[in-house]
Amino acid sequence: MIAYVDGIIEDLTEDNVVIAVGGIGYNVRISPDTASRLPGVGKQLRLYTYTWVREDAFLLYGFLSKSDLDIFKKLITVSGIGPKGALAILSVMDADSVRFAIMSGDTKAISRAPGIGARTAQRLILDLKDKIKIDDTLISIEIDSQMNGGMEADTSQKREAVEALVSLGYGRAEALKAVNAIEDIENMDSGAVLKAALKKML
Repeated sequence: MIAYVDGIIEDLTEDNVVIAVGGIGYNVRISPDTASRLPGVGKQLRLYTYTWVREDAFLLYGFLSKSDLDIFKKLITVSGIGPKGALAILSVMDADSVRFAIMSGDTKAISRAPGIGARTAQRLILDLKDKIKIDDTLISIEIDSQMNGGMEADTSQKREAVEALVSLGYGRAEALKAVNAIEDIENMDSGAVLKAALKKML
């Protein structure tokens, strides 16, 4: 219903931001991770939004990228995971990390989200594994230019490592699982990621 909200930040908490647009202040629900990446009060901001309409509420949920919004829409189609659960997952994982976890069957990663148990994570993977394309999993995350303006490093490293493993003859699913299991990937270059992934596959 409302594709995005573009205006000035009037107020900000860990789960909500008020954006002033044309004399109207919009309350937009956000994840703590999104809140931590927003500029301060008084700054310009665009959030891509999802409108959640109930009998007793009309809520907006906001995301910094269309990638985050897309995975949010997929998550809320899973039985037992409403907007609150979807935001909880996106508070501990970015959109591409969620895709990696679904493709690789990583219930442990998904169940790190508050309120999401192993059984719910398994159901999520079962419901969405056929709806997540490998090209979606390996896309770079397009973040609004106000934030960091480009592709997140760890996503680039994951993509390069997965493609390298596939070129060596490994299947994409097992390559995804190995790469996604690597810790502290943000502090590693592509070569180090590939070596770590190969160790996990041997």
